[in-house]
Amino acid sequence: QVQLVESGGGLVQPGGSLRLSCAASGSFLKINIMGWYGQVPGKQRELVANIGRGGTTNYGDSVKGRFTISRDNAKNTVYLQMNSLKPEDTAVYYCNAAVNIFSYWGQGTQVTVSS
Repeated sequence: QVQLVESGGGLVQPGGSLRLSCAASGSFLKINIMGWYGQVPGKQRELVANIGRGGTTNYGDSVKGRFTISRDNAKNTVYLQMNSLKPEDTAVYYCNAAVNIFSYWGQGTQVTVSS
């Protein structure tokens, strides 16, 4: 089992920045891919960004150039630096971790971009 605990969400004005963190704990040897997904009411979760154990990254088109994902393998933690935030970035952001053939989700953290 893997538990994921997210932090760092909140209310921010357009153009502002936030940093999300997600710490994994539990019984596992290593986490393969860690990532962030965003979900708004009535829509499916969409990939925001993910990162492999070796550092290979993948971003959703809408966040390229504004968001940066990183991870600390020693701490089993993934981060999402969100800059130049727009109102359309408003969503619940969920952390995801792939361990072996299993996929685990955090409880989600709300990010609201509004003036």
